[in-house]
Amino acid sequence: MRVVNYELFNVPPRWTFLKVETSDGSIGWGEISLSRQRRAASGAVADFMEEYVIGNDPTRIEDHWQAMYRSGRFRGGPVLMTGIAGIDQALWDIKGKIHGMPISEFLGGPVRDRIRLYQHVRTKAEVASANDDSDDRDGENQVSSPEAFVEDARRQINAGFDALKLVPFGMLDAVAKPGDVDRARTVVRAVREEVGPDVDLALDFHGRASKASAKQMATALEEFDPMFYEEAVTGPEHANNYRELARHTSVPIATGERRHSRWAFKEVFEDGAVDIVQPDLCYAGGISELHRIGTMAEAYDVALAPHCPFGPIALAACLQVDAAMHNAFIQEQIVHREDYLDYSLLSYLENPEVLAQEDGHVDVLTEPGLGITVDEEIVQRHAIDNPQWESPGWRHLDGRVAQN
Repeated sequence: MRVVNYELFNVPPRWTFLKVETSDGSIGWGEISLSRQRRAASGAVADFMEEYVIGNDPTRIEDHWQAMYRSGRFRGGPVLMTGIAGIDQALWDIKGKIHGMPISEFLGGPVRDRIRLYQHVRTKAEVASANDDSDDRDGENQVSSPEAFVEDARRQINAGFDALKLVPFGMLDAVAKPGDVDRARTVVRAVREEVGPDVDLALDFHGRASKASAKQMATALEEFDPMFYEEAVTGPEHANNYRELARHTSVPIATGERRHSRWAFKEVFEDGAVDIVQPDLCYAGGISELHRIGTMAEAYDVALAPHCPFGPIALAACLQVDAAMHNAFIQEQIVHREDYLDYSLLSYLENPEVLAQEDGHVDVLTEPGLGITVDEEIVQRHAIDNPQWESPGWRHLDGRVAQN
């Protein structure tokens, strides 16, 4: 059996699905959602498939992974690791289907029966922004009203979730203004009062905060007992800032969506300031690398909460790793929101029921491969030839580019 073909599909809201076919008719699926660098990531898939995978045995997954990673002069980074990630997912899907087992069985077997999920709290303005990368909240530090956050938080609690995540910040400058801090505090207080103490609230800084503004916000919001602070500093290049932030708060610190390999996470673990790592399977080398990063995390007493604000293929891949990873404690997802499109995000599957949530949990996937069946007819129907995903292009009032 050999890999004979592949195809990429760009689908709403801003995802790219990869289909890989073998000589015996087996099909595997992966996802590469690097939205604003979609064409670059798709090019990486094409280069890797044509140079290392087409014509070869799909079940030699680790060999393919190492060839794609090590054979070129340059390695790592979001584009190349996203290309590897999509292919890795598809090859694991094929291998599981060939052997009639879910991928988690190849990773040591499940250590749990179900996995806890958290839901995003999104206002209508945020959903519109997530769909088209435009944003009508065009002033400095614009944040939706507390009432808008509360309305959606109530909706998600009524749907069964007991863990929520929100972004209570707009643009943040090097030093946060008192108004920035007050707006964030007002939003989080309103949501906490609505949901009560038995619901976990994670607060996502979205990498918008400098060292100074991160400390300001972390101190101001600690009274609301956040589950964790996510991406509290501007980027991986400032990872040392987490040490100082950890000295200013008792709230667990989470990061990792912009790190792309186990080597990039090595300094996070050795530094000791981070409590939860959030590698993104679509950016960080796929199922193979996510499992390795999770295993490293366990050795440092760090929890795993994979980043996944993407489609059902990426979510299924994460759930396969979560099932077999003892330190995986919660899983991000957006497929249970019904307001991104005029059709369900789960409609890309023939068996959406396998991702159904009950009381904020999803059962471990037991079907072969990824555990899902992609509805290729629906995928082709919604495929977009040349989607335009533009950056909102936020700028401060003095004209400087702001971290989005």
